[in-house]
Amino acid sequence: MSSPDLSQMSMLELFRQEAESQTHVLSVGLLELEQNPRSADQLEACMRAAHSLKGAARIIGLAAGVDVAHVMEDCFVLAQRGELLLHRKQIDVLLKGVDLLTRIANPPGNDETWGDHAGKPEITAFISRLTLAMADPDGSDSSADIAAEDAAPEAGSPPVSNGSTVSETQDNGIRSVRVNAKNLDRLLSLSGESLVESRRLKPFTASILRLKRTQREAGQALDLLHQQLSAQTADEATQAALSEVRTLMMQCQHMVADQLGELETFDRRSVNLSQRLYDEALACRMRPFADGTHGYARMVRDVGHALGKSVRLDIIGNATQIDRDILEKLEAPIGHLLRNAIDHGIESPQQRKAAGKPEQGLITLEARHSAGMLLVNVSDDGAGIDLDQLRSTIVERKLSNADTVAQLSETELLEFLLLPSFSLRDTVTDISGRGVGLDVVSNMLKQVRGTIRISSAPQQGTRFQMQLPLTLSVIRSLLVTINDEPYAFPLAYVNRTLELRRDQLAMLEGQQHFTFDGRQIGLVSAHQILQKGELRAKDDLVSVVVIGDHEHTYGLAVDDFLGERMLVVQPLDARLGKVPNVLAGALMEDGDPVLILDVADMVRSVEKLTAAGKLDVVQHGGKNLNDVKRKKVLVVDDSLTVRELERKLLSNCGYQVVVAVDGMDGWNAVRTEHFDLVITDIDMPRMDGIELVSLIRQAANLQSLPVMIVSYKDREEDRQRGLDAGADYYFTKSSFHDETLLQAVVDLIGAA
Repeated sequence: MSSPDLSQMSMLELFRQEAESQTHVLSVGLLELEQNPRSADQLEACMRAAHSLKGAARIIGLAAGVDVAHVMEDCFVLAQRGELLLHRKQIDVLLKGVDLLTRIANPPGNDETWGDHAGKPEITAFISRLTLAMADPDGSDSSADIAAEDAAPEAGSPPVSNGSTVSETQDNGIRSVRVNAKNLDRLLSLSGESLVESRRLKPFTASILRLKRTQREAGQALDLLHQQLSAQTADEATQAALSEVRTLMMQCQHMVADQLGELETFDRRSVNLSQRLYDEALACRMRPFADGTHGYARMVRDVGHALGKSVRLDIIGNATQIDRDILEKLEAPIGHLLRNAIDHGIESPQQRKAAGKPEQGLITLEARHSAGMLLVNVSDDGAGIDLDQLRSTIVERKLSNADTVAQLSETELLEFLLLPSFSLRDTVTDISGRGVGLDVVSNMLKQVRGTIRISSAPQQGTRFQMQLPLTLSVIRSLLVTINDEPYAFPLAYVNRTLELRRDQLAMLEGQQHFTFDGRQIGLVSAHQILQKGELRAKDDLVSVVVIGDHEHTYGLAVDDFLGERMLVVQPLDARLGKVPNVLAGALMEDGDPVLILDVADMVRSVEKLTAAGKLDVVQHGGKNLNDVKRKKVLVVDDSLTVRELERKLLSNCGYQVVVAVDGMDGWNAVRTEHFDLVITDIDMPRMDGIELVSLIRQAANLQSLPVMIVSYKDREEDRQRGLDAGADYYFTKSSFHDETLLQAVVDLIGAA
């Protein structure tokens, strides 16, 4: 890939390229000098960066750039000579100079004369302020006023690239090229297609090999024919013709063998070359974590100073490779978490000193790879999260009642922090109180199929751990067959794959379970989730993919495992909208399409089916894996409490239970599904129980369906109305016991 022609770039564009590199050096150096003012290496680096910018600005005639860089260079020279010690006062002003140089290189409206006109007062004020700061070598503390005036939480952010192709030289001397994102995406897509196409030669090679075997068999048949004809003393013409055919057959065999060898060599080279091309194209999407962290240290310092706190940012894992798209999406969430740590986590210097901590707080930002995932941690050494205050805030905002909140675990409590508009602050400031920061983090993670976990320890600090996929363009997947069609599970979201025997499955509360890591895990058919046929287990074994986490862990039964594959993600057409349980598409090695499943969506689908009591028992060869055909009961009640009580009671006895929220919902259910029994309330919206029973008895195909009424109405006339409408049993909710209801169900339809 060739670099752009620098001769075609304007002088301002050349200076902008130079300024982007040198202002980064200045920002990093100044933050280091604030910790160690006598660092000779950093003073030298900053002096050279200012000197280079001064020279570049002079060459293109940017007088404003020359003036700003010159006074900054003088400041660094004084510090190198030992005549000036850079305290916070001088660092504050010098960082403003870095911001000014960035604005001069990227002037508003692309006006090259900005520094000589609209920006002149600001530049003059900066030079005056830095000159005064240089004249105060002991850094006496009028700096607090400067910090309060200059502190800007978003200051120091590197300018955003416009996506055009420009070249730059890095510190290690290796030239890198920036490529338009769309071009890079097309390159990766084409390289992926090239890899798929290269592997299509495998079947062709196999067919040539079969042809070779057929020719060998034909040659053997000719040899046998030649022997038989020789024994019968065939005439010379026949013998000659047969010899010629044998000779031609041998030549064909040699030609096919030679061509097969060449084809196999070409196949190996083609696949190897396509794989290397694909790997290189994929590597172009990956960027070091350092590319997205340039402005964070400056932001942490400035926000800390604005809040009267001394805070230092420690970044670990700058070399960690991250997908370009994910790195861009991480910018806002990490910024929110860092500001949150400064404002909510780090205490004031006085509080830290009283607690026996260093006055300067520490925030650690870490990126690393773990188990095929990207982990990004933001942690601080502050006071931690006050769980008692969190409980009080949850109750005050009426998000839950006090009894429930008191029983929640620490993990469950901390998840409330991710809710929209939730904040522990009573007042709104420039930094916090609006309750949007952590909500933004949570939403971004959902977009990239990531998760976040919060942990906190009193007086030790808080940690936010984000778990994300390594890349959005390529997924390492587990291929399975469901109803004879291939599907892919993203491997990062697969906990385990199992093959379970029939005796390893059990019924628990009316649902199939198996033991996994010492816990009972529900078993669900992937066919029911995707609405694709029925399970076809092999050799009395069930292939299971374990997904989810914590209490939301489930086993999905599939037909078979096909192994692992690296798939290039192909987004679905936007016109399709969100396809339930499907994340994206991809092409397999033979060019066949495959759907990549959305694991989080599948977990939600399982929970919906479970809550509705519509979860089917996994079948085996058309038979229930537990050799039990469960009877199906419809519970119709507008009271959630009563509905759930009856559902659990019946499910625990092995019945399959479906619930309906009112008479109309119940009527729609009995018309579309088969039930062995209906249990209904009387007083319900839209359609009451008496009307529902009457409609059931009027339908020819439902006249024999048993119906039981369970109602609060205990008057004899109400009971008679229900029985006259066609109910088989009438119970009052105030009088029946669990055993009474269950006995009545058994009397009507038998055991589950």
